[in-house]
Amino acid sequence: MPRTLLKTCTYSLMHLTVAVTVAYVLTHDWRIALGVGVIEPMAQTVACTFRERLWNRAGALVPARAN
Repeated sequence: MPRTLLKTCTYSLMHLTVAVTVAYVLTHDWRIALGVGVIEPMAQTVACTFRERLWNRAGALVPARAN
């Protein structure tokens, strides 16, 4: 497995674990915690994709610096 893919998978697992744990601590309901833990990382992934696109567009608007 490529290192980048492994890093992405372990980050996703960590994100899922943290999201479920925080939701459980706040609600004391494992069903809600699991729902939040699954939905929140998916929403975060979509938001991150749009952020990257905007960041790339903004970078294209800034002229390159001469070094």
